[in-house]
Amino acid sequence: MAKQREGIVVKPYARLSESQIGLVDGVSRRILEEQGIHCYNAAATRLFKEHGATVKEESDYAYIRIPSALVDRALESAPSRLVLGARNPDNRLVLDAAEPRVRFGSGSETNVWLDVRFENGAPIFERQPGSIERLRAAAHLSERLENLDFFIRCVNIQDAEVTPENKDVNKFIASLDNISKHVQAGLTDLGQLDNVVRAGEIVAGGKDAFVENPVLSFICCTVKSPLQIVDDTAETFMEISKRRVPVVISSCPMGGATGPFDEFGMVSLINAELLVGVTLHQLVSPGAPVLYGAVPVRTRLDNLNDMYGAPEFGHYNIDCAQMARHYGLPCYSTAGVGDTALPGIQATAEKMLTLMSVPRGGAQYIHYAFGLLERTNVFCPEQAILDDAHIGIVKHTLAEPAIADGDAPKVLSMIREVMESDHRTFIYHLPLPTRDAVYVRYPLEDDEHGALMAAHRRRQEIMAGPRNPLPREIRSELMAAVPGILPQTLNHGD
Repeated sequence: MAKQREGIVVKPYARLSESQIGLVDGVSRRILEEQGIHCYNAAATRLFKEHGATVKEESDYAYIRIPSALVDRALESAPSRLVLGARNPDNRLVLDAAEPRVRFGSGSETNVWLDVRFENGAPIFERQPGSIERLRAAAHLSERLENLDFFIRCVNIQDAEVTPENKDVNKFIASLDNISKHVQAGLTDLGQLDNVVRAGEIVAGGKDAFVENPVLSFICCTVKSPLQIVDDTAETFMEISKRRVPVVISSCPMGGATGPFDEFGMVSLINAELLVGVTLHQLVSPGAPVLYGAVPVRTRLDNLNDMYGAPEFGHYNIDCAQMARHYGLPCYSTAGVGDTALPGIQATAEKMLTLMSVPRGGAQYIHYAFGLLERTNVFCPEQAILDDAHIGIVKHTLAEPAIADGDAPKVLSMIREVMESDHRTFIYHLPLPTRDAVYVRYPLEDDEHGALMAAHRRRQEIMAGPRNPLPREIRSELMAAVPGILPQTLNHGD
């Protein structure tokens, strides 16, 4: 069997007791059975009705009550284990609901790219629009970040030549051409679904190879909070389901606005919404791979923006990871977002608050963890490098205890040897090269100019280095088989 990216296996923190999990599950099911959902998609409505849901037709939507038995059948058919492939098969991810192996990746289609330059040692920040070249640069940077395990497109391509019809193929192919890790994004135009899947098949080496090694996958916001299935996203979601390509069912209620502020209400609501998505997905295509995509956030009540650097955000997400594990579903979660607009101490504090807490819940797939500022509106390459360093520290912090019965003789021997020496220090027993390890010194230490300057220098080093493009014959096949690819998407000057 091919390798996979290791991530970090954690001992899951159980914030909720078994009785509390039962309470959330029970309230979520009562929401679906008694309150029900509003569905604006006729095909989804018919499908629910055909399988036993109670449907009441209104003028522009259907009011659907979903019985628990229908939810249970969907949970039984949804796989607990799935593979997210990669150009380099050693970078694939095996997501198993029974194994709390945590991976970290990028995310959010930000409109702003934040450049950093220095004048007389002081940082100057320049906001730039997203573009294909900046998306390519983000993918290339992410290829070199050691702790980044997967790539969710993090730059919105806004070139003049980009249209709703060609956006999808260009954002997926620009990403695949610059990173050998798994690539994921949402779909803008349903008409481009087959072109994007065809691109994935070409990169993977054919249709059968793509099934075994799906180098790309999708995110779909199937349910709009609170409790609404939107027409166009439902249609897209159902078509992805039919093709059995891995997909994240993403739900993002804002506590205090589109979701309850209190923990019990928020977790019960988002859990109900995700159970709706899983049920619809499995009704369309039983056994197809799906992720429980919990993205609950808190509302900032003075301006109604979402908040990520808040304690409640961590509570919501840890609880959702427990609910996903309860149902036997791989979990897509969130950590590492900064609410502030610039790199600095506030961004670090906000990011570390969630990076040190949410992964302990054992969610297998944590997005938004690299480079995001101003909530999810800005991507900064230097911040992504800082985040990579900090996530490395987090992985060491979350590592399981290195204490085992078989090591007892070695420990006793080491202490005996040191005590019988004339120096009585343990430095000669440290594993080399310890002095360069993350747990000995801060990995971006710069005594004169600080960590941001060190990150900037690292960015320059990475961007000046060679890229890892698709082979020329694959690029040629893509150009011939996939319509709408823009010249700058695959332009390598050869």
